[in-house]
Amino acid sequence: MDRVPGSGADVIRAQLPTLPDTPGVYRMLAADGSVLYVGKAKNLKRRVASYTRTDGLPNRTRRMVSLTRSMEFVTTHTEAEALLLEANLIRSLLPPFNILVKDDRSFSYIVIGHSSKGSGHDFPRLMHHRGSAERRGTAGKGNRRDSDLFGPYASPHLVGMTIAALQRAFLLRTCDDGVFVSRTRPCLQHQIKRCSAPCVGRVSEEEYTAQVQGVRDVLSGRSAEVQAEFARHMLDSSDRLEYEDAARWRDRIRALTALQSRQDINLEDALGDADVLALHREGGAACVQAFFFRGGRNQGTRAFFPRIDAEEEPGDILAAFAAQLYADTPPPALLLLSDPVESPELLADALSLSAGHRVAVECPKRGPKRRAVEHAQTNARDALGRRMSERSTQATLLEGVARVFGLPAAPRRIEIYDTSHIQGSFPVGAMVVAGPEGFQRNAYRRFYIRDPEAAGDDYAMLRETFTRRFHRSNDAGRDSGQWPDLVLIDGGLGQLNAVKDELAMLQITDIPLVAIAKGPDRNAGRERFFRPGQPPLTLPPNDPVLHFLQRLRDEAHRTAIDSHRARRMKAMSHTRIDGIPGIGPARKKALLHHFGSATAVASAGLKDLEAAPGISAATARKLYEHFHG
Repeated sequence: MDRVPGSGADVIRAQLPTLPDTPGVYRMLAADGSVLYVGKAKNLKRRVASYTRTDGLPNRTRRMVSLTRSMEFVTTHTEAEALLLEANLIRSLLPPFNILVKDDRSFSYIVIGHSSKGSGHDFPRLMHHRGSAERRGTAGKGNRRDSDLFGPYASPHLVGMTIAALQRAFLLRTCDDGVFVSRTRPCLQHQIKRCSAPCVGRVSEEEYTAQVQGVRDVLSGRSAEVQAEFARHMLDSSDRLEYEDAARWRDRIRALTALQSRQDINLEDALGDADVLALHREGGAACVQAFFFRGGRNQGTRAFFPRIDAEEEPGDILAAFAAQLYADTPPPALLLLSDPVESPELLADALSLSAGHRVAVECPKRGPKRRAVEHAQTNARDALGRRMSERSTQATLLEGVARVFGLPAAPRRIEIYDTSHIQGSFPVGAMVVAGPEGFQRNAYRRFYIRDPEAAGDDYAMLRETFTRRFHRSNDAGRDSGQWPDLVLIDGGLGQLNAVKDELAMLQITDIPLVAIAKGPDRNAGRERFFRPGQPPLTLPPNDPVLHFLQRLRDEAHRTAIDSHRARRMKAMSHTRIDGIPGIGPARKKALLHHFGSATAVASAGLKDLEAAPGISAATARKLYEHFHG
C-alpha cells in the first residue's frame, strides 16, 4: 500500500510512474485523511490516469479530484477480487462520492442450528437469525459453522410465521441448549403439539433427523413431495384404524398447507432461487426494489434508497448496489436486473467467488422474468414516491421543532434519551437517533449501567449515560455528523438539570437540551417541555410537532424497556449452577434430573452430591465448596 501527499490532479499524476498494470483498488483521500472515493480497476495505472484529464470529467468527479490530497492503493489478483474489496471498503468507510446502500435493517434467516460443542446431543434447533450471514451458514453465537441457513427473508414477521408453521408440521425444538439439557419433563410446546420433546426422549434421534430433513426439503422448495409423504402416512394410519395417529398427520398437513399459502405469492412462473433488483430514479433520488425468491417462492420484498449522483448510469448504480448488498448476504443462483450493467460477467464472477457457487446475472427483455422485473419496477416507483412524500413531511416537522425551540436551523440529528429498570435491577440507558430520514436505528446505543450506586436513581443513570456518550467525543465528533443538534430527554426539570450539570463537567455547553414530561395525571397530549433557563412550554394537543415529539419520546421509551427486558431475560435463563468449572451441560442435566432444581443442588450436602449419577467425589466437593465455602 502506497501513500503520497500532494494536491488535486498533481497527486494523481505523481502516482502513475509507480502504478502496476494489474487489478486493484484505489482510495482518494482528503486533507484530513478521510476517504473521498473508493474505486476498483482492471488496470490500476490506466484507470487512475483517466483522472488526470480533468476537462473530460463530470463536474462531480472534477470536484472530487480537486479535493484529493493523497491516494492509497491495494493490488488484487483478479478484477473480481477488486470488485469485492471495493464493495467491502465502501460499506465500511462510507465515502461521500460513492454510491452507497444505506439501510439500517438487517435481513432475517431461518436456521437449523446444531447443538453446541459438549452438549451431548444432536437434536438441531429451529431458529430465527437476524444479521449478516457467514458463507458457511452459521447463525449466531454458540452454533457450529455447519448449521443450515435459509433465506434471506425481507420481513422478520414472515420468518416468525414460517417457523410457527414449521413447528406444527415437523415438531422441531426452538429452545436453546441451556433449556434443552435442563428439562426433566416436556414443556408447553410439546403439550400444544409444536415440539416432539427430544429433551426427555419422546422421540428417537433417527425420527428427529427425519423431521429435520423434512424442514430442509420444504425450505428448499420440495414441499410438494413432503406433503405427499404426509398424506401417505395419514392414509396408512387410517387403514390400520389408528385414527388418532391419522388425525395428527392431518394436522401436520394443514400446517404445511398454511405455510405454502402464506409463501405462495409469486409473480409469474416459479423463478427458483433468484433475486430481482429493479431501479427507479426521480428528482435526484433513487429506489432499488428487491424481490427475493427461494425454492420458487417469494420470501418478501424490500425497498432500498441508495445515495447516488444524478450523472450515474442506471447500470452502474445497480452493479454497485448488488456488490454491496451481497457483501454479507448470500447471493442466489440467478440475479435479474432492470437495467443492463457494463460488465455482467465481472459482476457474476465476483458474486460467484463470494457465494461459492455459480451466479448468473441477467437483464431479461421478455417472458416471465421480464414481467417479474417490471412488477418490481412498479413497486420501486411507488416506494420512491412514498419516500419523497415522507421526507417532505419529515422536513416540515423538523422545521417546526426548530421554530418551537428557537433553534438556528432544522436539526439534522436529534438524540433522545431514556432509562429503564425495575427497583434498581438490570438498569439500562437508551439513546435513539432521528433525522431527516426518520429514525436511524443503526445509530441507536444502549448503555448497561455499571455503577451499582446509580442503579434505581434516574438522575444518576442519566449522568452515567451522558458521560459514556460524550466523554470521548468532546469536539472530535462535531464535524463527523455524529454530533446532535438537539437532545431530547424523557423526564422533567430534575432530569434536565442532571444532564445539563453532567455536560457542563465535560465542558459541553452548546447542545440544545429539552426535557419532555407528561402533564397532569401523566396524560399524553398535555406534555410540558423544559429548557435551561426558560419557563415550561406546552403545545396545542392537535399540533403536528407535538405528535412528532411524542413519537420520538415513545421510541426512546420502547428501546429502553426492550433493552432492560432483554437483559433481565438473559439473566433469568441462567441457573445457579451455570458457570461452575467442570460442570458442563451433561453434568448439569444429571444434577437437575437428580435433585429437581438448581436451588436443591445448592443446598445439598456433600454425600448427597456424591450420590448423584455421573458426579465424582472430586466434582461433588467442588460443587459443595462453591455453594458453602
